[in-house]
Amino acid sequence: MGQVFDKLRGKQWRQKQVEEICDRIFDRFKLQTGRANLTFEELYIAVLLVYNDINKRLPGPHFDPPSKDLVQSIMTDCDMNLDGEIDREEFVKFIEQLSADTFAVVSQGLIISLVVAPTVAIATKKATEGVPGVGKVVQKLPTSVYASLVTLAVVWANSDTS
Repeated sequence: MGQVFDKLRGKQWRQKQVEEICDRIFDRFKLQTGRANLTFEELYIAVLLVYNDINKRLPGPHFDPPSKDLVQSIMTDCDMNLDGEIDREEFVKFIEQLSADTFAVVSQGLIISLVVAPTVAIATKKATEGVPGVGKVVQKLPTSVYASLVTLAVVWANSDTS
């Protein structure tokens, strides 16, 4: 339940997730190359890995990574010291800028799953009680259990379509 509250906090939770993903991937490149900065090619591979992590770790639809042209454009904006490479701090800023829309969609998915689905479930429980074969089971279920089951079904359906 604590994770749900963390996710509802919004920006702080997203910031923490982005920093964890960035740190892990940046450290991986630093370990492999022995350098503290990423070249453009390394940055593009890192972006692919970040999007892979985002798609695995965060609820909602899967997101396609950006094109090399977009990565090059944002790299130019984020390269504060103008050395043609991205350091750790620039990398986090780069990924935050690149993934801002991604997190907006994830947040919308969480709102639908955690607020709208239970509300609809409670509103439709009475109608479902009249369905032959299922109605008697629905009647015996407490409303809170029914709403939880419907919410789980919505989350499951959303994760299958992603």
